Amino acid sequence: MRVLSAVVAAALLMAPAYAQLPNINLMPEVKSKTPEEKEQDAASQKAYKDSLSKIPDAKTSSDPWGAVRSDTPKAAAHPAKPKTKTGSTVQGSQ
Repeated sequence: MRVLSAVVAAALLMAPAYAQLPNINLMPEVKSKTPEEKEQDAASQKAYKDSLSKIPDAKTSSDPWGAVRSDTPKAAAHPAKPKTKTGSTVQGSQ
């Protein structure tokens, strides 16, 4: 009797999990393309390749800030002051 109740309990627990499995068809029907579809695909591929050849090559830089910044880096206007260790970190509070 215990075995039968264990089997029934397992079956009841597996029913919701079985309902969540996706319905996967591993062998779908193979659809072959008609000659008209093949011609349309070839024409669309040819048009795509032709449109790619019409795109001009980028000869200039596409840097929007290129005219703003200079080519050579400038030296720092104020040299960095060495930090000194003092009792307080806030200056001007005393």
